[in-house]
Amino acid sequence: MAPEPKTLKQAIEYFSDPDNCHNFLLVRRFPNGVACPRCGSKEVGFIKTRRVWECKTKHPKRQFSAKVNTVFEDSPIGLDKWLMVVWMIANCKNGVSSYEIHRATGVTQKSAWFMLHRIRLAMRVGSHHKLGDGPEGKHEVEVDETFVGGRVKNMHADRKLKLAQLRDEVVRPDHYMGKTVVMGMLDRTLREVRVKVIPNVRREILQSEILQQIKLGSKVYTDQHTGYMGLPHKVRSRSGESLGNLRQRPRPHEWNRKFLEFVEAFASWHLCCG
Repeated sequence: MAPEPKTLKQAIEYFSDPDNCHNFLLVRRFPNGVACPRCGSKEVGFIKTRRVWECKTKHPKRQFSAKVNTVFEDSPIGLDKWLMVVWMIANCKNGVSSYEIHRATGVTQKSAWFMLHRIRLAMRVGSHHKLGDGPEGKHEVEVDETFVGGRVKNMHADRKLKLAQLRDEVVRPDHYMGKTVVMGMLDRTLREVRVKVIPNVRREILQSEILQQIKLGSKVYTDQHTGYMGLPHKVRSRSGESLGNLRQRPRPHEWNRKFLEFVEAFASWHLCCG
């Protein structure tokens, strides 16, 4: 098998070969060896002409491919296009829109939109993995929040009327009306960023997200927002067992500014692009 692509030109050439696509997906779909997804048996035979396996145990739906139980399953779009789009999303730092995928791969914009959302869903990290779990005890996580949205004075009259009605229902400063609150976390060691829309910047919301997303015992770097003050020094489980410490550290002003700009730019793209 040819080496995995590092550039766009190499990716186009690499994924144009059906065997490369099959082997590329096979290694990631069955890292511990091919096994039947229905009974778990490893007694399977490979049908080379169709690139599928057949389980030797007798049960319904014995044949399966490397696409089974993935976002590619039952899709009429070939793996050459699917894996090309996956490579684009993973390597384009500024993100990829459905229209760009439409122009690059030749599929319709509706199909590109469908592919984009399926791949984003598959790339989402599960809740079992927490930030701050780095090697050699280096557990440092940056946390910040920002408001995404336009100014009320630049909005249409209908939009202003809705915000005026909302102001009577929600207690919120006028300069925050019509904006979406986005919270971002950056793991310094893993270089992983998580961005989430939150309802407000109250202390219970901010600290709840920190406790859910960050490993206990990590160093949390924040600004001087009052919502971050009073993080628990010791957090215990229901059984009374100590789970570790969460320590708050002041963050350098320059890094604070750059991280905030990244969170706002990423959140604006994620909320507005399709």
